[in-house]
Amino acid sequence: MSAAISLHGLSKHYGDVVAVDDLDLELAEGEFFSMLGPSGSGKTTVLRLIAGFERPTAGSVRLGDEDVTALAPHRRDVNTVFQDYAIFPHLDVLKNVEYGLRVKKVGKEERRSRALEALEAVQLRGYEKRRPDQLSGGQRQRVALARALVNRPKVLLLDEPLGALDLQLRREMQLELKQIQREVGITFVFVTHDQEEALTMSDRIAVFNNGRVEQIATPVELYEHPASSFVAGFVGTSNRLDPEAAKALGLDGDFAVRPEKLRLAGADEDGAGDEIAAPGRVAEVVYLGPSTHTMVELDAGPRLTVSHPNEDRSIDTALERRGQQVTVLFRRDALIPLPTPPNPSEEESP
Repeated sequence: MSAAISLHGLSKHYGDVVAVDDLDLELAEGEFFSMLGPSGSGKTTVLRLIAGFERPTAGSVRLGDEDVTALAPHRRDVNTVFQDYAIFPHLDVLKNVEYGLRVKKVGKEERRSRALEALEAVQLRGYEKRRPDQLSGGQRQRVALARALVNRPKVLLLDEPLGALDLQLRREMQLELKQIQREVGITFVFVTHDQEEALTMSDRIAVFNNGRVEQIATPVELYEHPASSFVAGFVGTSNRLDPEAAKALGLDGDFAVRPEKLRLAGADEDGAGDEIAAPGRVAEVVYLGPSTHTMVELDAGPRLTVSHPNEDRSIDTALERRGQQVTVLFRRDALIPLPTPPNPSEEESP
């Protein structure tokens, strides 16, 4: 089976600015694939190159077996859903969804049938006669999704479509989007800067940084085994133990460790088994509702964040620790080894 999308040697330059740098990427049929990264990392440019809104400086874009690098957007079997929905305010829901089929001169009966089918997929049957200003933000987002699905594209491109929604609605839509993708079975390519969003929905995630992909992995692999210090710091919250701090704790290397893998104990506790004990002082305690983050300034140098769920009276105990001497304990297998950055002097030597 051919890949749904194949990008080979893809680059995009804007003058001296390299937005995408020699990218090779393959996406499987029916995959929910997310492109994650900070603003300016190149992820949205890649989406626009796939859609045909931008032409690459170098490289190729293939959809299935077809090279579409030189094709106009309307000749590519993809549809795009944007953050601002881009639905017509003067048309009701049904006519918005039918619009693309009307442009393609699909017959009225088939047009109506396919539009209702798309609305069923996004759970909006019964809303056909409503106008966009009578809908919530989440409902308008689903209308935009239905309008894209009604054309039955091989690939659906989503450019931060949940960014304008409030937190609760965004989390609900994350689950709905994944369910819709499973039901319709087409390839979704999702662009986001929200790590939780990517981890929640994706089969695989590509983490972008400065126009390049730092790592492509499943959500679990990405979180538990980041390939670089950038990925460890960008995907979720991560603590860094640089070689100097690690050496002070009897370790050799450069490591990251997740806050939830750490636990707090009294100042004199050594830990059990293979646990590493790092003494320090509580600098701050942050209450986050379901959990609390305790920041500890280690005697070895760095500041570590320790996360623990709030249970019964645990928050009172945590707040009382401000300024106290404590011990941070963690198992050796919680450490994530980070690759050692190349030595510039070694790279320059012949």
